[in-house]
Amino acid sequence: MDLDALKIDPAAKIIQPQPGPQYQFCACPADIAIYGGAGGSGKSFALLLDPCQYLTKVPGFGGVIFRRTYPEITMEGALWDTSWNIYPAIKGKATENDLTWAFPPYNNTISFLHIEHEKSVHRYQGSQIAYIGFDELTTFSQYQFFFLLSRNRSACGVQPYIRATCNPDPDSWVKEFIGWWLDANGEFPDYSKSGVLRWFIRDKDEIIWADTRERLIKDWGNQYDPKSVTFIPAKLSDNPILEKADPGYRGRLMALPFVEQQQLLHGNWAVRLVAGMLFRQEWFEIVDTVPTGLRMVRYWDKAASEVSEANRDPDWTAGVLYATDGREYYVLDVQHFRKRPGGVEETIQYTARNLDGPGVDIVIEQEPGSSGVDDIEHYVRDVLYGFNVTGDRPTGDKQTRAGIVSAAAQQRLIKILRAPWNLTFLRELVAFPTKGVHDDLVDGLSGSHLYLTRNAYGGNQAKSPIPQAAHKGVPISRTGVPAMYTEYNPGSDKMPRM
Repeated sequence: MDLDALKIDPAAKIIQPQPGPQYQFCACPADIAIYGGAGGSGKSFALLLDPCQYLTKVPGFGGVIFRRTYPEITMEGALWDTSWNIYPAIKGKATENDLTWAFPPYNNTISFLHIEHEKSVHRYQGSQIAYIGFDELTTFSQYQFFFLLSRNRSACGVQPYIRATCNPDPDSWVKEFIGWWLDANGEFPDYSKSGVLRWFIRDKDEIIWADTRERLIKDWGNQYDPKSVTFIPAKLSDNPILEKADPGYRGRLMALPFVEQQQLLHGNWAVRLVAGMLFRQEWFEIVDTVPTGLRMVRYWDKAASEVSEANRDPDWTAGVLYATDGREYYVLDVQHFRKRPGGVEETIQYTARNLDGPGVDIVIEQEPGSSGVDDIEHYVRDVLYGFNVTGDRPTGDKQTRAGIVSAAAQQRLIKILRAPWNLTFLRELVAFPTKGVHDDLVDGLSGSHLYLTRNAYGGNQAKSPIPQAAHKGVPISRTGVPAMYTEYNPGSDKMPRM
């Protein structure tokens, strides 16, 4: 490939790949090159930059860059935004309505398209695309990739080619596809193999690999068209422009939960979310006293059932009292019980009036639809009149919400007041998300943490509702409403190993 064509110089502005993996990617002769494997490595920029070498020089050249969903193309800082840093420099003309750039003198185009659903690829049945880019290849299915590979054709004189970026995903088909370029454990890239070409053919659903094109033709005949592939790993340290422009980016990657940190900072293809990955017991310090003047919230994740013959293990109602001084966080109390709707209301009301007081915000997880609105209005009007009550409609899945709390816990920012409920609380956290039957305490912690991070400096600002003995070094255990714990050993004041 002609890398000189990537040096764009209108008004002395030079746009070119950075030395190292990004340059190697743009200069790669492979039919299929996959780049990245970590966050901040300049993947999307390289994907946009690569076709510049042909767009203004080769008549009839064109390309399409795919993302799985439309918002992933258009959201702030994504592909479409980033393309404005490159394509105007080679006199590209943007058409916002269909997310397409056209380039003189031949009016060649680069389009941005999405294929959210598995069979959406069939709309490209008759297409002939010289350059196909996949941004975040692990989000696409194997079927989508190989179907579009069949559309990778060219009549413009440029050998058709595919470029893709990715972050590690141990459950994606991509891991197996690039497995040869990983270490013996299939965990981290083997950098000695970076950019090395291998060839494959696909016989039905089986992929057959060889070190040379000739080997495949000798073994399988000329009916197949072997394709060359390579993987070029890169990390944030390979993108000095980003590190200089945004010095805090590395810190944000380091603050991610363990699994995401391993994937996006270190390029780990094997780590996956299992019990003990989001929360570990040693991350939480058990304390006997807490500061005064904390901002507090009691977050309720409600259930409404008791143990019965028909349902021997129903969900629990969990109420987590959580506080912050603006820097660290404290789990002050947990109410955890199984009762019918009337009993749930009585206990929530009793907790607010007799344990927490009016200085504690109350947040109740709100069910979808009008019934959820009615339920919150009932609590505001009838059950908790006079208290600051808010309904919370959670967004995002449970693991994503818990991941935000996990990042704070991993940095040892969350402390737990010593009490009989500590063991039950920690056991559920450590078991989440794969080994635990219930997740109500996780939801209560996630909801309260997200509420305080959004509202840490507004609303009620009160002294801790813990009795003053707690501030004199006396262990305090709240007993106003009995909770259903069986794991706690009242003869021990220490947390057992788990």
